[in-house]
Amino acid sequence: MSRVIHARLDEDSETVRRELARRLGWNDSQIVREGIKSLAGRVLPSRKRTIVGMGKFRSGIADLGSSKRHLEGFGR
Repeated sequence: MSRVIHARLDEDSETVRRELARRLGWNDSQIVREGIKSLAGRVLPSRKRTIVGMGKFRSGIADLGSSKRHLEGFGR
């Protein structure tokens, strides 16, 4: 579902918008979407970092290879 947003830009913001459109070849919608994603990445709390491939085990235990509790006695 798409949503329409109307915004008033001051002169500085309009100058930046025009420059982004020129350099990147983006339309206004792309600029707004990427701007929202960028701001969200800096402001919203991020998810805990994980190791790629973790949690892909039959056991279903997500932290099987990184939790000392699960690794206790392993290899003995």
